[in-house]
Parts: sequence; structure tokens; C-alpha cells
Amino acid sequence: MISRAERGPVADWFRSIDRWLLGSFAALMVIGLVMALAASPAVAERLNLPTFHFVDRQALLLAPTALLMIVTSFLSPRHTRRAALIVFAVSMALIVLALLFGAEVKGSRRWIMGVQPSEFIKPAFVILAAWAFSEGGRTHGAVPSRILAFLLLPLTIVPLIMQPDFGQTMLISVVWAALFFMAGLHWFWVLGLGGVGAVGGFLAFRFSPHVHERVLRFIDPDSIGGMVDTFQVDTALQSILSGGWLGRGPGEGVYKRILPDAHTDFVFAVTGEEFGMLACLALIAFFGLIVMRGLWLASRNEDPFCRFAAAGLIIMFGVQSWINMAVNIRAIPAKGMTLPFISYGGSSLLALGLGMGFLIALTRKRPHVMLEQQARQAP
Repeated sequence: MISRAERGPVADWFRSIDRWLLGSFAALMVIGLVMALAASPAVAERLNLPTFHFVDRQALLLAPTALLMIVTSFLSPRHTRRAALIVFAVSMALIVLALLFGAEVKGSRRWIMGVQPSEFIKPAFVILAAWAFSEGGRTHGAVPSRILAFLLLPLTIVPLIMQPDFGQTMLISVVWAALFFMAGLHWFWVLGLGGVGAVGGFLAFRFSPHVHERVLRFIDPDSIGGMVDTFQVDTALQSILSGGWLGRGPGEGVYKRILPDAHTDFVFAVTGEEFGMLACLALIAFFGLIVMRGLWLASRNEDPFCRFAAAGLIIMFGVQSWINMAVNIRAIPAKGMTLPFISYGGSSLLALGLGMGFLIALTRKRPHVMLEQQARQAP
């Protein structure tokens, strides 16, 4: 028999983590498997694959994703930074290899050896940027850390733009700007960064045919002839509207049979058609509660690095969720962004497991750290 008073690494971990967050991510994985059963068979049959091809792959990926999230959540803040640095370096090398040798899919070179490295670079970037901004707030070594924080953004987004992957570029830029704002930037910098973002958006619209056509066809589908590029977003919106408040019922959706990415980027539309608008609103509220919980845990953390990194990770999670759902209701142009833990995708699922494992690790209760801080502050 083992005494309940005896404490080990697993017992300490279970007592110190936020079990609400862990349970929420587990619930999203289960919802994702249910939605894979609803959305992917039609896509598999259209591609002449076994009916449950994508369902089986999604189910097989859940175990390593959960394991990666749990193992990562055991890390200390120092080991989290080291792991993020390794992931960032490996991901950046793979992105360069994808640019040079990767196969072109839909006009982009994002894949190498069956992996999309841009998914893994996101959580690593957030950790490194949070470390640079938190170090910049200290008296010693502030200038080099702030320079590193500024250089980290172009170092990361330039290869992504070259792929091109403007969705991930926008997501990373938004999270970096949020961390910059949290670091206490002057309003002069707010206006300056806003101007740089506006200029960057204009240049992308002006010189990138991909962005130019998407924006024009989003504003006016008939402006440059035809509706080919808006077929998916238009069909997704019709899918949600056809479901009404209560939906057609599980497996009864019809639009998923003609929606090419029904199991990935547009799984939210399938949710609306088969389970109804009420289910969509409940899912939006659930994502909102997770984001609010993560921000609340980040605000309570006394360590600047943990506070910045946890806030950055949950902001990345929330913004990515918002972008996916906004595309599904035709509020913004298509971005190729997955719905966290729900859309099908191996790289996306594993990268989310890594990122949310970092989040759980950084929001753990560490009583000994708090006692040491109180002892240093005592007279």
C-alpha cells in the first residue's frame, strides 16, 4: 500500500496543473473525433479512399498528441525555454528545406517529409518572444533582449511569406504585437506598428497575386470574373444556414459531399449543418471560456516570463480559433487555418499538443517559487 501523504512527481504534477484546462483540451479532442466521423467519410469516398480513412488517422493521432501534451506539461520554465529553442531551430531548418525541396501544393511549399513545420514553429516562437520581452523588462541586459525580440519576428515570418503562408504570418504577427503591448510599449510604438502592418498588408495586396485575387473576390466575387475562389466559403456559409437552429441530424448533411475541405478548414460548417446553430454557439462559448481561463491564469502568475508566455500561447489558440470560424461564416477571406483539436491534420494536432502542453506547464502552481519570492521581498 502507498500512503496518500507520500508525494511523487506524478502526484505533484496532478496537484499543480490546472485540471480545468487539461479537461477542456481532452473534451475538444473528443469533439474533434466526433466531427471527423461526421465530416470526413464523404471526403474519403470522394477521393476513392476507405470510408473511415481520415477517422482512423485522427484517432491514431490522438494518443501521441495527448502523450506529447502531458509530457511537455511536466517541464519547468527553464526547460520549456530550452525545448522551445530546439523546436524553433528544427522547424526553421525544415521550413528552409520545404522551400528548396518540398512539393508544391495549391501554390505553396509548406510540406517536407509529410510534416508542415510552420505549425510547430508557432508555439516555439511564442515562448522565445515571451522570454525576450520578459528579459527586456529587467535592468540588466535589457537592450540585447529587446533587439532579439524585434529581430525574432522578421526572422520567423520572412520564410513563411516565401512559402507563401499568409495565414500563419498574420497569426504570428498578431501574437507578437500582443506580447509587445503587454511589455508596456509606448503609444508611439503602437501607432508605428499599426502603420507598418498597414503598409505590409498593402504591399501583399499589391504584389502578391494570391492575396490580390482572394481579397478582390471576397469583396466582390464578380469583380474579376467567376466565383471559383469563393466556392468553399460560399458553400460553408450555406451549409451553416441550411442546418437552422437544431441541425439536420448527425450524418444527414449534404453540403459536406461537395465541400473539398469539409474535414479540415470547414469542419465548423459541417457542425452547423448537422448539429445546428445552437451547437455552433456552444462551441464558440467553449473556446471563449478556455481563452478567458488561460488569460486569468496568466494574469495571476508572478513570473514575467511565465505570464507573457502563457498569455501569448492562449492568445494564439484563441486567434486561430476565431480565424477558422470567421472564414466559415464568410466574415474574412479564406486563410487555410485549422480549428484547434477539431479539424483533421496531423501536424496541426501534434503542434497544438506541444503548445498547450507548454501552456499547462507554465500555468502550474509552484508554491516553492512563491515562497522564495516572498522571502526575497521581506525586509
